[in-house]
Amino acid sequence: MSKSSWVALSMIMDAILVNAGIILAFLIRFGGRLPAFNFQAYTGLAVFITLIQIAAFYIYDLYVVEKAQNSWDIFLAVLKSVTLGMLLTVVLTFFYRFFSFPRTVLFLSWFLLILLIAGWRVLAAKALKIRWPTQRVLIVGAGEIGQKILRELKGRSQWGYEVVGLVERDPEKLGKRFEGVPILGTVKDIAPLVHQRDVNRVIVTTPIRHRELLEDLAKSDGVHVRVEAVPELYEIYIGKVDYALISDIPLVELTREPVPEWVHLAKRAMDFSLAAILLILASPLMLLAAILIKLTSRGPIIYKQERVGEGEGIFNVYKFRTMIKGAEAESGPVLATEKDSRVTPIGHFLRRYRIDELLQLINILKGEMSFVGPRPERPFFVKEFEESISGYAERFRVKPGVTGLAQVSGTYATTPQTKLKYDLIYIYHQSIFLDIKILLHTLKVVLTGKGAR
Repeated sequence: MSKSSWVALSMIMDAILVNAGIILAFLIRFGGRLPAFNFQAYTGLAVFITLIQIAAFYIYDLYVVEKAQNSWDIFLAVLKSVTLGMLLTVVLTFFYRFFSFPRTVLFLSWFLLILLIAGWRVLAAKALKIRWPTQRVLIVGAGEIGQKILRELKGRSQWGYEVVGLVERDPEKLGKRFEGVPILGTVKDIAPLVHQRDVNRVIVTTPIRHRELLEDLAKSDGVHVRVEAVPELYEIYIGKVDYALISDIPLVELTREPVPEWVHLAKRAMDFSLAAILLILASPLMLLAAILIKLTSRGPIIYKQERVGEGEGIFNVYKFRTMIKGAEAESGPVLATEKDSRVTPIGHFLRRYRIDELLQLINILKGEMSFVGPRPERPFFVKEFEESISGYAERFRVKPGVTGLAQVSGTYATTPQTKLKYDLIYIYHQSIFLDIKILLHTLKVVLTGKGAR
């Protein structure tokens, strides 16, 4: 069983047993029956009681599987969390004046929930084996802090941690071992070592230039690694940081993972539903656009063009033609500019109001694109940008979009480097609210014909 599956199962089982324990307490208190007057006080608050208890389990780390090392640890965590949950439930029933909720039932529930929750968790911990994802760690710095983190991670080997080596500033220390782990190279060797040793986590314990490190890693093809650093005081002063702990040592994450898979699934459902509705509503406008293109210039109404999508996969994007026929026959692939002479008069209108993008609703229905994301680019330019712009490959970690933060914040003339900054801001700060904000801004552009300047 994977770690995420274990957490999901735990929450579901906890929710079921919390309510089962309270119902059983009612049956014990009232001799095997559920009196309507008293039981209604519970059913009216069941959802809130469940959420309170789940929150209490979270507070005491019952969903952090590494914390529960043995049966006694599990029992103590359950005892504390159930006690906190019941105290909050008493406050809730008093606040809402549910005096018909018997206090004897709450006391019995406290006892039963400890038995039920602790019991199933102890049995599950013994019966179910969790598959921990392997984390191959490279530690930068072999000083006191680096050695402390090394010892801590070696003690967590059962959770998938594997320290592949250390990196030091002094080349004379190469080959020296700490706790049986060798020093593999110097700071300049970090990027090659990450690639050669299949490292997926770098922990920096000594002051180095983080920006250069991240740029070196970004230039390494096919390398996606989590980078954390023991922060200096100035890094704490400069702003809000997310942090983790190894032992009592704080780690600030310099790289961030994209949003969880369930967010992508919810976004896909919204994309498909909205695209189907808009395709129907926009069909008269699309028909009019097709007629105008046919009447005003020679060439096809619709064209498809290869673009690079999620995971650098190739797909065909659909658009209404806005340029003259054979626009790139002599020049080859050229990026569009704000006052592009190749754009037809009707093409300028279609671009101004983003009508040329409506056919990409088909790409959304096919699952090749999303409403919001980095704009897909042609393979010719992707290859060029990946060679010249550090971190450009990061934008392929999500589906491309019809619109995006770079589109509502810039123009056709905005440089690829600047667009990448907007794309990365979006990728690592995705949320439904950010998508809505971008879509509303896009709607403003469509209705007014004015983008950011």
